[in-house]
Amino acid sequence: MPQQPVHRRQPTLSNPRVQRTRTRVLAVARELLPEVGPTGLTWALLAERADVTRQTLYRHWPNRGALLFDLILEGPDLGTYPEPDSDVRTVATAWLRSLRDGINDPAIRTAVLAVTAQADHDPDSAHALIRIGEDRHAALNKLLEPSGIQITTDEYTLLYGPVLARLFLDRGQATDAFIDTVVTQWLTTLDRAGALPQRQSKASTEN
Repeated sequence: MPQQPVHRRQPTLSNPRVQRTRTRVLAVARELLPEVGPTGLTWALLAERADVTRQTLYRHWPNRGALLFDLILEGPDLGTYPEPDSDVRTVATAWLRSLRDGINDPAIRTAVLAVTAQADHDPDSAHALIRIGEDRHAALNKLLEPSGIQITTDEYTLLYGPVLARLFLDRGQATDAFIDTVVTQWLTTLDRAGALPQRQSKASTEN
């Protein structure tokens, strides 16, 4: 059974009532965040809209960084997450498209930008950013297991970096054609470094 994608992974909680409360709060936060922004998403407003106490919120999320972290990793089911596959190009392309689709969700986009902006001066946001990167890197390597390769942190950054630059710095669209180009260049880099098995190297050259 494929690993649940990180952007919609659900926590395992023993109490169904607690799980329902948590799910409801995240849904309300997801609706409010694009409207009021991260600084406007106060515990008072969230508690009022979700019909819970502020103490309940603090039991789940001790700070805003923790809430934004869960909003990013437990986003809506967009139906685009890839399956494990023996072909590196197939996995990398599908994974980047899933990343793009997730970031195009208004709440996830706002949360990612907020965590990134706060990371330099807020230790909780910095820790959340590191955990998000580690989680997604591990999830991608899980998808790549049938291919026989595992990518390093640098190789992971070289894959997703151009897509995030296009979306956040260029303020442009990461089209399917752009993603195909990114993956082709990434595979060429891996091939030159000897990181691809011979059969994968041959396939990357032919595509």
